[in-house]
Amino acid sequence: MERTELEKIRLEKIERMRAEGIDPYPTTAHPTHRAMEAIHLFEEMEKTGDPEEKIEVTLAGRIRANRPMGKIVFIHIEDSTGRIQLFFRVNNIGQDGLKRIKEDFDLGDFIEATGTLFRTKTGEISVLVDSFRMLAKAVTPLPAAKDEVVDGQVIRHAGLTDSETRYRQRYADLAVNPDVRKIFQVRAGTVRALREYLDNLDFLEVETPILQPIYGGAAARPFVTQHNQLKQELYLRISFELYLKRLIVGGIDRVYEIGRDFRNEGVSYKHNPEFTQLELYMAYADYHQIMELTENMLAYVCDNVLGTRTIQFRGNTINLSPPWKRLELRQGLIETTGIDINQHPTADSLEAAMKAKNYPFKPGSARGKLIDALIGDYLEPTLLEPTFLYDYPRDISPLAKSKPGDPTTVERFEGFVAGMELCNAFTELNDPLDQEQRFIEMGRDYESEDEERHPMDEDYLRAMSYGMPPTGGFGMGVDRLVMLLTNQQTIREVLLFPHLRKVEE
Repeated sequence: MERTELEKIRLEKIERMRAEGIDPYPTTAHPTHRAMEAIHLFEEMEKTGDPEEKIEVTLAGRIRANRPMGKIVFIHIEDSTGRIQLFFRVNNIGQDGLKRIKEDFDLGDFIEATGTLFRTKTGEISVLVDSFRMLAKAVTPLPAAKDEVVDGQVIRHAGLTDSETRYRQRYADLAVNPDVRKIFQVRAGTVRALREYLDNLDFLEVETPILQPIYGGAAARPFVTQHNQLKQELYLRISFELYLKRLIVGGIDRVYEIGRDFRNEGVSYKHNPEFTQLELYMAYADYHQIMELTENMLAYVCDNVLGTRTIQFRGNTINLSPPWKRLELRQGLIETTGIDINQHPTADSLEAAMKAKNYPFKPGSARGKLIDALIGDYLEPTLLEPTFLYDYPRDISPLAKSKPGDPTTVERFEGFVAGMELCNAFTELNDPLDQEQRFIEMGRDYESEDEERHPMDEDYLRAMSYGMPPTGGFGMGVDRLVMLLTNQQTIREVLLFPHLRKVEE
């Protein structure tokens, strides 16, 4: 590995430390507090305790600022809770200690320091250090942030701003950009709040297979893999749906899973080949009840993670409080395209209507594909406020239950916020004979390579034959929800390690 001159200097320091019997990478550390814990402890002592009381702490963290000033050195360290200042004085650490802190320690190194808390003349809570040691020597310097004073305020410019580099070197991105760390703190809080909400409603969290002999539950192309020992072709799951509904059949009335799905499809600002999904199924419920659950669940997440239900996204102020707007899909398409899909029951008829209005389409597409194109191109971008778009054509909903008296329309909704699809839900189809016919239709109407083609799953049909109660089902991309809550414009910002193209040598 070719090293820069600065890296070579740091490697020389490592060699010198080892020659002096100092381990630059000891096996353990013994901090007693984290940075913000120590600061809060001192603040509490100032309020209620004896101002002469000595509070001794041992702290550990990465060096983020280093200011030597003659016989003293000021160093700021950072851990996951924040920053605190270390104050090194020759009277406390001696000449040898002062020499070591100046010569051996650089920005980015991890240090452990023991001393007493005090407040400097400038008012900053700090640690007067009595002893210290290296925890990990950084060979490669982190990208340096730059400070600029504007109207008396210190403005910090990130040391790493190139998106491609940030995604490929997320470790460096997290180390130098505190705002990025906050995104993933919100993400963790979001997942925790989703679990809390569902657990409080007596939903059972489960895990279903990632490797599946038959993929299903969504319209997507799967990743294919091979089990060498069994000589069996397997698929990475594209959805949890068919397995979770088997559990409804088995008597688990409320069930959910939060986990990874994998879809072998295009990459965009809102798509990644692997993503985190929440799916839930609730027996004795329909899609209207799932709408209410959805809006209340997201309000709960906002309250617990952000402390507000009003968010900013792409320049729009959006209130996620219930109730959300309800809009029938057919009516929405009439308003935005002028086409009434109920007047065009065949693909040929709908093609002709789209052609008459100069709407682009792929000739020979199935009717469901044409409807999807109209929704995505014309209706979806208009749904800025939180909206449930409901009652979908059966053509594009093979697992949803038909509306009573209308076999061409199913009880399905999708939730949209800021023009982006967030969730998808059905009153689940529980008639095994109807389900078998849907599988046959999907296999007949779509080409073998079409992602909309849904394979026949005989074991799932067998499960349905044992009887499944009326059930409401729901799926939501957790990554997209985090995008909304953190005002991020691309899914890559809310994934720690997004999929990227291979770097050409």
